[in-house]
Amino acid sequence: MNLLLLSSSREGQSEYLQHAQTMINSHLVNKTEVLFIPFAGVTVDWDSYTQMVQQALPQFQITGIHQTTNAKQAIENTQAIMVGGGNTFNLLYQLYKQNLLTVIRKKVSEGTPYVGWSAGSNIAGNSIRTTNDMPIIEPPSFDALELVPFQLNPHYTDYQPPGHNGETRAQRLAEFMILNPTMPVLAIREGSALKRQDHQLTLLGNKSGLVFIGGQQIDIEPDQDLSAYLSHQ
Repeated sequence: MNLLLLSSSREGQSEYLQHAQTMINSHLVNKTEVLFIPFAGVTVDWDSYTQMVQQALPQFQITGIHQTTNAKQAIENTQAIMVGGGNTFNLLYQLYKQNLLTVIRKKVSEGTPYVGWSAGSNIAGNSIRTTNDMPIIEPPSFDALELVPFQLNPHYTDYQPPGHNGETRAQRLAEFMILNPTMPVLAIREGSALKRQDHQLTLLGNKSGLVFIGGQQIDIEPDQDLSAYLSHQ
């Protein structure tokens, strides 16, 4: 498999996907045709979302999957798959509704590069149970693409606004660990990404991340070899 799982579409005040340009170009070397899945978009319509990605990545020929006449055939014929962020529940709902999970999983398992950010990274994991999004629509299942055998938590942050009494991100993931003590959650900060190349997994970017598992929080660093998490059962 060849996966690039970005935490976010922006880092700080940077332009859309600007911080990810080098990572995406390296990931999609020798690829020109990309199929974009905009289903996580809710407040932005899918045509506008696709156009936004086209403008951010003019080096690729990007087609929205909703603009094709046969979505499954488009997946089977594309050189690369790209899945944008937004609402993870709506994204997964649409993938179930259009019966696309199996064909995407098969295509990526055969080596087709996959790029996701935010919600698009979330669905690459075991399930979407550690998304940050509001469940505005109910998919048939929380089970996702399972391109990696662990959970993801993009946009991870330690920040807690002064006077805010809601749970921190770490506290929410601690709740998940109580009920799922053996399932790793890889939490990645904005600007960073997980790169999977076959049986090798690495954290890209210049920010550290965390692994939540078995009641522990384990720091992970950029360029660290995380391949052991690919063998998790």
